[in-house]
Amino acid sequence: MAVKFRVFRYDPDNGKGAFFQEYQVPNEKGMTVLEGIFWIMENLDPTLAFRCACRAAICGSDAMHINGKYRLACQTQIDRLGGTVTIRPLSHLPVQKDLVVDMQPFFDNYKSIKPYLIPGDAPPEKEFLQSPRERARLDHHIDCILCGACYGSCPVAYGDPDYLGPHALLKALRFIDDSRDGAGHERLAMVASEFGVFRCHTIFNCKEVCPKDLNPTGAITRLKNKILAEKFPILKFLVR
Repeated sequence: MAVKFRVFRYDPDNGKGAFFQEYQVPNEKGMTVLEGIFWIMENLDPTLAFRCACRAAICGSDAMHINGKYRLACQTQIDRLGGTVTIRPLSHLPVQKDLVVDMQPFFDNYKSIKPYLIPGDAPPEKEFLQSPRERARLDHHIDCILCGACYGSCPVAYGDPDYLGPHALLKALRFIDDSRDGAGHERLAMVASEFGVFRCHTIFNCKEVCPKDLNPTGAITRLKNKILAEKFPILKFLVR
């Protein structure tokens, strides 16, 4: 049984503008959207551009807007969508071609929170020790695969490209909660900026679309509470 795929197409070099192209794809039991896209490329249209890598919902490179929701194409079975499969690229990022977007702004925001451990003391002779209880504090946000689904679903990212985004803020909390990190105050100052946590409107889109069932909105709320608990100066943009 075939299923119709409506795929967003855009090539900046041909001057035609963006449009949707339809394909008939044979649907076998258990077939994923990513497998359907590969079938199109291999059998109907080798010009179709998209990203993927692991095909196991680990790398996050195939995040797309599928039937009204941001999902991983390799994790989404065609049978569970029902009817036509409509695919668009991630939002709020420049489209390079078809389903491929420029992720540079996304990763620039991620890099700005310094996503690496910054020890507060001199390195130990052998290693930084961490108890199971201390490690458990990271369980709720360490599994982020930086797929961009939360960023694409965030209305604040649409209106303000300088907003750090739920992915960067979630990762900031991951390092603040890490017992081996000594830059907690510095990181809070980063996310307390005009483009940080107080830009979040608490809409929960990011939580709804996360393929790893993480809660960026909850992480942002925790960061807000930590900022207020440390009595950072009230920022002017909060009272405009």
